[in-house]
Amino acid sequence: PCPLSPAMAEYRSLLEDLAQNITAEDLEQLKSACREDIPSGEGDAIATGHHWFAFLERHSKLDQANLSYIEHTLSSPHPSLPHIFEISRRPDLLTKVVQYRTQVLKISEEDDVDTKLTRIPSAKKYK
Repeated sequence: PCPLSPAMAEYRSLLEDLAQNITAEDLEQLKSACREDIPSGEGDAIATGHHWFAFLERHSKLDQANLSYIEHTLSSPHPSLPHIFEISRRPDLLTKVVQYRTQVLKISEEDDVDTKLTRIPSAKKYK
């Protein structure tokens, strides 16, 4: 296989880091939060954080330049739905995603990010 581009290597590193930090309990909550996007029968096959990210990539919910599915909302544009990592009570993981977006992708939505993070009180200590 051809070597990964630096950007792809960063992306893979981010997913690896996130996957290693997702507990079984986190995974169940994430799957539950995304149940509308998981075809029946496929949920059982998602047994690890690695499987979850692979599933999202396979279904075009996640790629190197687009982390919005895991970063912003769940499966639909309803503003009332909580943030995906907020559901898993893991604002530290959300912070990693935001850092990747701002540092690697150079996409900064400072005002937007600040308002999102203020909705998650425990995220402030990770900033």
